[in-house]
Amino acid sequence: MEKIEKANVFNPSKEVEYTGNGIVSKRILEQTNGNISLFSFDQGQKLSEHTAPFDAVIQVIDGTAEILIDKKPHIVNAGEFIIMPANIPHAVNAIEKFKMILVMIKG
Repeated sequence: MEKIEKANVFNPSKEVEYTGNGIVSKRILEQTNGNISLFSFDQGQKLSEHTAPFDAVIQVIDGTAEILIDKKPHIVNAGEFIIMPANIPHAVNAIEKFKMILVMIKG
């Protein structure tokens, strides 16, 4: 999978496509202290509950997602962000197809 070139303008929504009954991910920046990835989820797809040792930010760029943090559901629409705290269980559900940017910064 090719990475995004630095110092070039790009539209993140156009860098990751939907796939039927699946999830697509594309790493756009990877550093020792964190990374940024793009994801697309078809309706009904999910990432099961898990934890991470650092905070993570989701920005929905198309559609709507349900983000569960410590089992509490949060509806996140295109243009909105949510911060998932470190060491707290979280999950991602595609209540409709959606795309997101995931930013993880290691502390």
